[in-house]
Amino acid sequence: MGQFSASAGTHANPRGARQIYEALKGQIEDRVYQTGQPLPSTRALAEEFGCSRTTVTTAYDQLLAEGFIETHQGRRACVARALRADHSARVLDKRPPKAGKLSEFAQRLARLARPPVATAPVQFDFRYGDIAAGDFPHRAWRRSLAKALAMSGSSRLRYHEPQGSPELRTALQTYLWRARSLRCEVDQIIVVNGTQQALDLCSRLLLDVGDPFVIESPCYWAALHVFKGAGAVPHHVPVDNEGLQTNALGKIRSARLCYVTPSHQFPLGHVLSASRRDQLLRWAAAAGAYVIEDDYDSEYRYDIRPVPPLQAIDVSNQVIYLGTTSKTLSPLLRIGYVVVPPALIEVFRTAKQLADRHSPTAEQLALADLIQSGAYERHVRKIRRRNAQRRAALLSALSQQFGDEVEVQGSQAGLHVVAWFKSFGAAGEDAMANRARRAGVGIYPISGLYPDGGPADSARKAGFIFGYAALDERVIRSGIARLAGALTSK
Repeated sequence: MGQFSASAGTHANPRGARQIYEALKGQIEDRVYQTGQPLPSTRALAEEFGCSRTTVTTAYDQLLAEGFIETHQGRRACVARALRADHSARVLDKRPPKAGKLSEFAQRLARLARPPVATAPVQFDFRYGDIAAGDFPHRAWRRSLAKALAMSGSSRLRYHEPQGSPELRTALQTYLWRARSLRCEVDQIIVVNGTQQALDLCSRLLLDVGDPFVIESPCYWAALHVFKGAGAVPHHVPVDNEGLQTNALGKIRSARLCYVTPSHQFPLGHVLSASRRDQLLRWAAAAGAYVIEDDYDSEYRYDIRPVPPLQAIDVSNQVIYLGTTSKTLSPLLRIGYVVVPPALIEVFRTAKQLADRHSPTAEQLALADLIQSGAYERHVRKIRRRNAQRRAALLSALSQQFGDEVEVQGSQAGLHVVAWFKSFGAAGEDAMANRARRAGVGIYPISGLYPDGGPADSARKAGFIFGYAALDERVIRSGIARLAGALTSK
């Protein structure tokens, strides 16, 4: 709807004109005035509303502009003859309109299980994926962002390269070599809006309806569902203490891709062993499948040395490497990146351009400056030490409160652990989580990350994912003490 102004006359009242416009429009839609029927004169309406004729004329001009009325020289305005009788949203026929048909993609999404919903806040929330707001390098980021905005002259105020700013891709190229021993060309890097966009691009470019794909069990929920949303069919391969059980891949030769988290399996935390890394890459080369390597929290290693990514040992150009700043800076920035094989550069570039043209440029330039100045790596070292302290507090608190009744997995790296409660069965996970929440503690069952809720093993113990990166040590200790009280009380 257009804006009312006093331009139609010096005495027009925009608020009064809007009131008259709304009244007449409603009467037309409710068929008080039928098609072709004259409307009251401007003089009559001015007297009825106690306003000037100029104000009424302004309202009529708006109705004319929107096609509700038509005017003729020397005659009163009338309801437009071209106006459909069923135009109004308030027509007397209350039958529901016939819904448009959804695409097959939309129908598949409707059939998927709903994503986990954020619940009401609790005092002690061990939700995984969160990081502490206080860890963000506010001063360094403001300095880099101000520098980026100062650089953004007239040449910057336009659409930019879909792959991402050259400055950031160049900075990432050197950073990945220093931090992850990963060699690539600048053109192989695509800047994306977080890992989720990277997964969406992979699903649309590599999968057709009915195509099989391999994924770990248990696995990252959002990865599984983005591939299933594309219509692909999952092959869930279990993990053990050496990561993905690659010996099972020999029976899955038709898969188009394999999604893995080899440096810190999500959620169990295992590292894919060297022999299995080799076996996975040989399988991918023989099957003509791509391996999507999600290196989501590789910056955090405590009791183990950094593990080189699959991409660093890939000689067949089968690996698509995903990285993110969500665990080092903030998920609010939505800055992730993909390192693609040379053969996929152009198609990924085109898909990114069609998806959203490009990611926000100022933030890319700020991150590039942060990396090039060395501030980013100093920040990573600082929060690695900080999260090591949080991790130690969590492990100590679990041991103190539960002793041998709890077995912890995945504590050598990352920002979460999995705790198995030996005195509780898997079937009781939801009840345990509800008891904890009533006591003000948020804990999150692992069953939802397994296909069909988990292995068909009645002996499996209750398992929960504990994130600790958003909490300080005092809160961690108090939260685990509160949890122990909630789970042991009658």
